[in-house]
Amino acid sequence: MRDDEGDYRIPPGGGVPWRDLSVEEARRPPERDLEITDVKTMAVAGNFTWGLVKVETNTEHYGLGETFRAEAALDMAERLVVDLKGENPLDVDRLLELMNQRYTGCGRVGQSAFTGVETALWDIKGKVLDVPVYELLGGKYRDEITIYCDTHGGESLGQAASRDPTDVYTPESYARAAREVVDEGFEALKFDLDVLTSRDVDTAARRLDNESIEHKVSLVEAVRDEIGYDVDLGMDLHWNFTVETARRIGKRLEPYDLAWLEDPVPPEQVEAHARLAEELHLPILTGENVVTAARFDDYARAGAMDIAAPDVNKCGGLWELRKIATVCDLRGIPLAPHNISSPVGTIAGVHVCAAIPNFLALEWHARDVPWWGDLVRRTDAPDEPILEDGYVELPEGPGLGVELDPDVAAEHLVEGSELFV
Repeated sequence: MRDDEGDYRIPPGGGVPWRDLSVEEARRPPERDLEITDVKTMAVAGNFTWGLVKVETNTEHYGLGETFRAEAALDMAERLVVDLKGENPLDVDRLLELMNQRYTGCGRVGQSAFTGVETALWDIKGKVLDVPVYELLGGKYRDEITIYCDTHGGESLGQAASRDPTDVYTPESYARAAREVVDEGFEALKFDLDVLTSRDVDTAARRLDNESIEHKVSLVEAVRDEIGYDVDLGMDLHWNFTVETARRIGKRLEPYDLAWLEDPVPPEQVEAHARLAEELHLPILTGENVVTAARFDDYARAGAMDIAAPDVNKCGGLWELRKIATVCDLRGIPLAPHNISSPVGTIAGVHVCAAIPNFLALEWHARDVPWWGDLVRRTDAPDEPILEDGYVELPEGPGLGVELDPDVAAEHLVEGSELFV
């Protein structure tokens, strides 16, 4: 791209000139000749703040997407209209590269904002071409998507802070929660295993004593005793431990045939993940804080993961998630994408999960939100639930195949946010 003096603009920080990604005139037939006119956002108060994005065009077609954890990402998504206004939304890949180029170095917040907008562009493209998004991503390997339920035993960390944690996070509470989830039809679930074991634990040191580790083992043992070994069971450590402590925990959990041990050490410690993947006889899952296919390639090459968990709304877009799946498939790594989103982001993830061969399960993190499934309606089957018996049936409506219920969205808007539907 050239400035008024004819010189190439240089991205912040210097480096090589930008590629000129602008298109002054695109040759398309009238039915595919449309322009982006606006990018709108709103925040919905679910179990997390769900950041919803709407990309509007000069036709009746619009698209929906979702960012990760709203706030800063929504602000950035709205700013992107400066670069996207007047562009044809069908050029999804070019516009995603344009956003990355204009906002180089923007990190996870930027990738989350890009994902929300890019998802909306796929939604528009599917509606214009009258096909579901999964068709645009290569077709489907499956008709329904296995969902694993993020399950919680005991109380929240805040509620437990004034009590002995071992009286809150009990084997009985974990077993009871596991039984409820399995009875609801789920064939895969996970628990947080980084819950407090003692108010005296030095969390800054990332190390646990034997008594604390034994408490964690008792939680896993209780769950397996309750639901048996035919159900996939994961345990999440949320990046909280040293290699030494994570190894000791992992060794003690090997007899319980876990589907995975998630994020045992901080996300930037690639070599530490690789050491644990080599030493433990249970799969290491990681990736929710890793964005872009290039970074996942680094982890895959280092042997730092057995299962990849890119976040549906943070990894840079549905096409980027598709590329991450390809990178991982080349090294025999399946995907269990991380997902704490509303039905909008979840359904976006469902389309990608249907289109990749190496899919394991998609996370669902909203069991404590009774109206979660009411926020959207399927356009192909308005009366059918979004999630049932641990599965999501792949939508066949054009685009994402869902539309927002404005009444439900309005009821749960974050204070200060405006309804865009």
